[in-house]
Amino acid sequence: MIDINDTVMQYLLALVVVLPLLGAGAALLPAPPGLRGTSPDQAVLRHGVTVTGVVLLAALALAAGFDHDDPARMQATTDISWIPALDVRIHLGVDGISLPLLVLTALLTFLCALYSYFKMPAGPSPKAFVALLLVLESGTLATFAVLDLLLFFLAFEMVLIPMYFLIARWGGDQRRAAAWKFILFTLLGSVVMLLGLLLVGLDSGTFDMMALATDNGRGLTTSVQVIAALAIGIGLAVKTPMWPLHSWLPDAHTAAPTVGSVLLAGVLLKMGTYGFVRIILPITPDGMREFAPYLAAFAVVGIIYGSLACLALAKRGAKGDLKRLIAYSSVGHMGFVLLGIASMTPTGVNGALFANIAHGLITGLLFFLVGALKDRTGSTDLDALAEQTGAALYGKAPRFGALLAFGAVASLGLPGLAGFWGEMLALFGAFDPAEGLSRPAFLTFMAFGAFGTLLTAAYMLIVVRRVCMGATPGPAAPKIADVRGYEFAAWTPLVALTVLAGLWPALLLGLTDPAVQQLLAGGKA
Repeated sequence: MIDINDTVMQYLLALVVVLPLLGAGAALLPAPPGLRGTSPDQAVLRHGVTVTGVVLLAALALAAGFDHDDPARMQATTDISWIPALDVRIHLGVDGISLPLLVLTALLTFLCALYSYFKMPAGPSPKAFVALLLVLESGTLATFAVLDLLLFFLAFEMVLIPMYFLIARWGGDQRRAAAWKFILFTLLGSVVMLLGLLLVGLDSGTFDMMALATDNGRGLTTSVQVIAALAIGIGLAVKTPMWPLHSWLPDAHTAAPTVGSVLLAGVLLKMGTYGFVRIILPITPDGMREFAPYLAAFAVVGIIYGSLACLALAKRGAKGDLKRLIAYSSVGHMGFVLLGIASMTPTGVNGALFANIAHGLITGLLFFLVGALKDRTGSTDLDALAEQTGAALYGKAPRFGALLAFGAVASLGLPGLAGFWGEMLALFGAFDPAEGLSRPAFLTFMAFGAFGTLLTAAYMLIVVRRVCMGATPGPAAPKIADVRGYEFAAWTPLVALTVLAGLWPALLLGLTDPAVQQLLAGGKA
């Protein structure tokens, strides 16, 4: 750990949250203050790379200055009165739960900005694209940093408009319908969530998440906790997304531009599961305990449903879209996250947090790869890809084929890679759930979840076989470009971190476990 003054840490966290918003405003100026380029479009794209790069450096400095010996303590805190009548405060801070998500968000947004500089999606002026990307980053980072329920809601909603326009203006086929479905689902869920947040804040007399977590529900009656947990949980479940509230996700992913899919899967889905851990578990524990079996049941249905949908899309002749397949795989992977949370145990919650980070890295990489494959072949249809690649991507573009195979085996949870630990710990959490939860029921959920891992392996291996493997292409076969320099720069960090987290899980678990232990104990551990 680097010794950084507390005041400097406060400024670093404030910079991480606010700078993207300031950068978004600057991107819309007639002469954006980005690096000089050969054209205004290039200049504004460089501006996006510069701002997201500075935010990433600030996030890394924040992580370097973080007291890793005490990750359960909220650090870099800022607490300023904003609306005294409602006791709403501008309250920011990070602990071992939120810090990895902050760094992941900053990293993925920078990689998306870098990728877009070289491969801007087709659509309107880059000015609006860069501004929306930065607003999206600011809202996501704020969601993981704020410690006030109303500020959490505002940050949670702040990401909807930029993502809507990224899909609707820069997306592919059926983009407007997909964008409307995305925003209607998430807005309706958020209205219900707001009612739950207001119920908690008004009944307890405070919206301060730290005070409420320390109280651990003792200031709320059981009936209030049950109603609040249900209302807040519905809003969070839509964003996660949990089956059966998931139907907006495949359409949004299929229509979104490459960087939109990367951020949607790698960052936005994490906001829902983060809310379960940060709000529902510590603030309404009785309500969570009431709904935990149902949450676990929906989670395992999502695991099986998502896997079967992927298998159906992967079949030859099924007209399966590879982007849509990866989107459905996210429904299954996020089911493991929800199963770990539903166990209400340190093991399960740590597994959920680990799986969050692993999914962001691996699925972000997969969407980058699929987007690049579409740029090369003009399609993400599996039959068309198999025909154009001759089912031998290894032979035409060996490095590209190897990366696609790596992403697939990482996604199926191969031991030694990041995807393995989160799913394993979530299943272990279900094996021995918290006191008061039915162990036979959770053992059943664990068995179905374990079966889901076999289905995941099946459809991912089918994808690799259909796209990557086959006879070596002859000299007359159409060429497919291998990994380009900017793609290598954007994808290498995700590959490296996937391997690092898989080989050294203590790097992440050492941050999350003390914070989770304290959170489940009501701030008394």
